[in-house]
Amino acid sequence: MRSDIIVKTIASERNIGTGQVSAVAGLLAEGASIPFIARYRKEATGSLDEVAVAAIRQRMNQLRELAARKEAVCSSLEKNGHLTDALKRKVTAAETLAGLEDIYLPYKPKRRTRGVMAREKGLEPLALAIIEQSGMDCRAAAEGYVDPEKGVESVDAALSGGKDIIAEMVNEHEGARARLRELFFRKAIIRSRVIPGKEEAGSKYRDYFAWEEPVASVPSHRLLAIRRGEAEDVLSFRILPDAGEAISLLERLFVTGEAGDSLLVRQAVEDGYKRLLSNAMETETRIMARKRADEEAIRVFADNLRQLLLAPPMGAKRVMGIDPGYRTGCKVVCLDRQGKLLHYETVYLHTGVGGAEKETGKIRFLCEKYEIEAVAVGNGTAGRETEALVRKIDFRFPVQVVMVNESGASIYSASEAARREFPDHDLTVRGAVSIGRRLMDPLAELVKIDPKSIGVGQYQHDVDQHALKQALDDVVTSCVNAVGVDLNRASMELLTYVSGLSAGIARNIVAYREENGPFPSREALMNVPRLGPKAFEQCAGFLRIPHAQNPLDASAVHPESYPVVYAMAVDLGAAVTDLMENPDLREKIDMSRYVTDTVGIPTLKDILGELAKPGRDIRERFEPFTFTEGVEKIGDLAVGMRLPGIVTNITAFGAFVDVGVHQDGLVHISEMADRFVKNPADVVRVQQRVTVRVLAVDLDRKRISLSMKKNPGK
Repeated sequence: MRSDIIVKTIASERNIGTGQVSAVAGLLAEGASIPFIARYRKEATGSLDEVAVAAIRQRMNQLRELAARKEAVCSSLEKNGHLTDALKRKVTAAETLAGLEDIYLPYKPKRRTRGVMAREKGLEPLALAIIEQSGMDCRAAAEGYVDPEKGVESVDAALSGGKDIIAEMVNEHEGARARLRELFFRKAIIRSRVIPGKEEAGSKYRDYFAWEEPVASVPSHRLLAIRRGEAEDVLSFRILPDAGEAISLLERLFVTGEAGDSLLVRQAVEDGYKRLLSNAMETETRIMARKRADEEAIRVFADNLRQLLLAPPMGAKRVMGIDPGYRTGCKVVCLDRQGKLLHYETVYLHTGVGGAEKETGKIRFLCEKYEIEAVAVGNGTAGRETEALVRKIDFRFPVQVVMVNESGASIYSASEAARREFPDHDLTVRGAVSIGRRLMDPLAELVKIDPKSIGVGQYQHDVDQHALKQALDDVVTSCVNAVGVDLNRASMELLTYVSGLSAGIARNIVAYREENGPFPSREALMNVPRLGPKAFEQCAGFLRIPHAQNPLDASAVHPESYPVVYAMAVDLGAAVTDLMENPDLREKIDMSRYVTDTVGIPTLKDILGELAKPGRDIRERFEPFTFTEGVEKIGDLAVGMRLPGIVTNITAFGAFVDVGVHQDGLVHISEMADRFVKNPADVVRVQQRVTVRVLAVDLDRKRISLSMKKNPGK
């Protein structure tokens, strides 16, 4: 498929201009990132956003895959002497991989099937005569094909071989496969059953021991659960429509009479469905259903990850990070406003009343010594108990105490990034540092962890891992570039997600910074080894240098647009800082005067917006949060309690909420609002503060049912 055809196809499908698609394709081919294209190439793309650019990229990959398969099919057809001009046109016109494979199937090199062996015995003419359904005497006709030397011992054997050939003809019929595929996709039922003897071992799947549901409407989480049950040899499942309806559909296509030959065709059609087509279509339906379930699960995971990464940062504060523990003690670290480790030690807050008083004194002393402004307490084991003790400390100055979601901190502490940053400290110290830094800037810290380990997905190990990685990497990249990165504070891991920067260049930036001190300007980036003009073009607009001599270096205005801003300032007889500080001056700017071949109104609007709020953080303002005092474990919960909580995860069937008892509760989709809710993400987001009511507590299974309804019972 030629590139121009791909462009036209995508433009038509998305109802946008071919020029827009061509621009995106060209920029992607040059190595431009999606955030860069969406933010700084609006004139070229017609202001397509990141979602649209990503969709074009995905569709281009799909069409290229289809084109590659078409080439392979044509090559095979030509090699085996089947390729004609008409067949080549059909292959070229195929719009889907499934349709292409249907065209190819009759010519595809075959293993020794029953139909192939019947053809080898010379029975194909008999099969073709039968399927004509002219009313002939089939047994009489079959007598002429009896040949023991060829393995045809009798008339019945000849007719059986003929039916085998017809069954394969039905299986390979392009139109029959298309119509049956549609029937499966629309009306097939997924039926799961427990494997005998696995009832006890697979008790967590008991909801699916005898489950039936239309595959067209099965939710992603249910299909993924059933698939996992099958993978663990607890469940078996089939996806099939009503057999009678499927066979009737095929009979309408192939059976044209009521005579004896039509009866044989009818039998062959039934055999072809049960032995061949049903299995092939079930396999395709399984693939389709899994793809759809994967896409939905990945979409939910990506949305949750975006919300978590964009959680409000407390900002540059002197923070104490505490990784709580009972017997082994609490690992305590003190960090400066840049997140640098100043001190660490183990404090035993839970070793008895006398010991606790002594140990809380250590916390008070450390907070005073390092002028701590906030204490971040991990929400794992002993988290609530530790938080309660710290809150009781009589500090001499205001100290905020905040519970921090520590999911994934242990993964980070054992990672290469953590070992590189803290080679002389053990895992516990690194984990406490991660907890403290998450309070200061969740995004900067969470990018150091594999997104799959952050805990905001569902069935993440069951879905297409390549598609999942692509989606999550896109989200992290989008978030990092949307927020912007402080060039003089960013870690190598954070810099790696900046548009245009590879891990190697990010490492060189950090090394250059450590050797030469803070970057005075964006222009100084050009001194970094391997960071050439192309990488600079991609990354410069997303890197910030607060308090730089050139105020534009602290903004999202791209260096390529600096001359435009300078011209605006000169025309108004003002300095660039005046434009940033004086809205009246900005009101006087006539954007039409600065339009060029490469700079249009969309970019000029972005520039003026950035001058109004240079380097603005798109994240919400940080607000402290506390759980209900005295409610620290699941046994403290009682039906009817109203509690504050934080949304930790969103699924297709509801949202999980942390109410401070070390076990998240579930707000089912039916309990999320006093109205019908189709999508939980329409009501809540990850890290949102909510008020919930306890509906039920199952201590044995450690399950908590919650409601967000204001009017219970509705």
